[in-house]
Amino acid sequence: MDISNDPELNGKFLGTISKDFVKLSDSIKEASYQIRKRGFSDFPIFIISKTEIPLGQLLFKKEEVQTDWNYYVTYLDEFVQRKIIEKSREEEFRSHYKDPDEFCCLFVIDGDFTKFVFIPYPED
Repeated sequence: MDISNDPELNGKFLGTISKDFVKLSDSIKEASYQIRKRGFSDFPIFIISKTEIPLGQLLFKKEEVQTDWNYYVTYLDEFVQRKIIEKSREEEFRSHYKDPDEFCCLFVIDGDFTKFVFIPYPED
């Protein structure tokens, strides 16, 4: 499981991800906080995809918020249940998960390309 920021991601996606993320970061950060505060999960995952996907709950539809990506929200548990993250690798994921008050865990889906990336929330 690779959950680092690699050059392929940086070159292909980071510009559009960052541009969209800045627009929505306050709302995403609040959603992450509420998920953790209410005890749903300590590991919220925000999925971004240019097409509709059957994973998580739709948070922002790209046409409605004028972004390049749709944003969905889910938790580590759904990724394990659906075997996107193998049960045997769950602890590894938890150990790599960055502070959710400072970083957003994004799961990028674009066709066959999928990648975890941790993007820092903009400074206030």
